[in-house]
Amino acid sequence: MTKVMIMDHPLIQHKIGIIRNEKTEHKVFRELVSEISMLMAYEVTRDLALEDEVIRTPMAQTTVKTLQEDQVSLIPILRAGLGMIDGMLTLIPNARVGFVGLYRDHDTSKPIEYYCKLPDIVDESLSIVLDPMLATGGSAIAAINLIKAKGGKNIKFVCLIAAPEGIEALSKAHPDVDIYAAAKDERLNEINYILPGLGDAGDRLYGTK
Repeated sequence: MTKVMIMDHPLIQHKIGIIRNEKTEHKVFRELVSEISMLMAYEVTRDLALEDEVIRTPMAQTTVKTLQEDQVSLIPILRAGLGMIDGMLTLIPNARVGFVGLYRDHDTSKPIEYYCKLPDIVDESLSIVLDPMLATGGSAIAAINLIKAKGGKNIKFVCLIAAPEGIEALSKAHPDVDIYAAAKDERLNEINYILPGLGDAGDRLYGTK
């Protein structure tokens, strides 16, 4: 069953408030999305497996814990998901990165795939799907379908803002995928944008309209 974690850390909530503001310029918006993603990475990676390694300190031999970072794949949904990559890579620099290109048909709100390049996925690896907004859930579901088709089994979805409708849809389609969000908003509007949301994340990241 899907676990939904809404991160209420004060630093995350403060930065979410700034990126919601329509007056926040795209340079600051982009920097804060990266910072929020980095802060979220702590919780998202909490259950990564560690291995023992014997080393020498300047004083003695000891056993330390090591992380196999190459067992983690970061998979942003283009284009807005790219804004979350640098923050995640700051903490997991050796993670592999794949890309799923999807856009939403404005008439049907259905996701349309235009690109998919995924790293090799082994049984024990973790795939972290990144997209700032979980609205209808269509893009997240489609991206996870592609990852599972490549053999992915351990998958987490990370977003900044989630709508209840998107959480419900993703949980129903993929009950084995946990959802991590910085905020859960009220609802979708008539054109499937999140309210109060922050507008179009891609446009605000890159200064387009």
